[in-house]
Amino acid sequence: MRTASDVIRTVSRHTLAYMLFSISEMFRNYEEFDPMDLLIVHAILNANVINVMNDPALDEKFSSIHAVEPDAIKQGVSRAALSRFLSLPLETVRRRVAGLKRRKILAETKAGLIVTEQNAFRFGNNHELQKTNMLLLTKLLRDLKRAGISGPDDLSAAKFAVAAKEAK
Repeated sequence: MRTASDVIRTVSRHTLAYMLFSISEMFRNYEEFDPMDLLIVHAILNANVINVMNDPALDEKFSSIHAVEPDAIKQGVSRAALSRFLSLPLETVRRRVAGLKRRKILAETKAGLIVTEQNAFRFGNNHELQKTNMLLLTKLLRDLKRAGISGPDDLSAAKFAVAAKEAK
């Protein structure tokens, strides 16, 4: 029988591999960009669509590979929030954002920074990267299942076992 710590280690190992493969593919698809700029762009992309992901109707509406969230519904993010989220100095974020705005990848709205839907580099709408992500996610889920983790209930049991052990 596997212990909670074994499950946590297994999940950590497999999810780290997924993250590294994903980042590697992102870098490979956007070779002309500095990795720090890519990290900032994708952090902004994520912040821009949190409201879409949290709303089942919007999530379904923009779930098609051919649907792009319009700039008008994107949730902006501040430079300070990016700095905190990425653990980067605020001045680094300011400098990088200025360069990305000059390249017309980012725009400033009243609510904060957004990745424009019309950006020439297809950030947020790169079908090849999305397809690769599906392959990597399928591999992650298959690997976790092979390791005995079939779904979230398997993770909950591990989490509660570790919490109970730490409480002693």
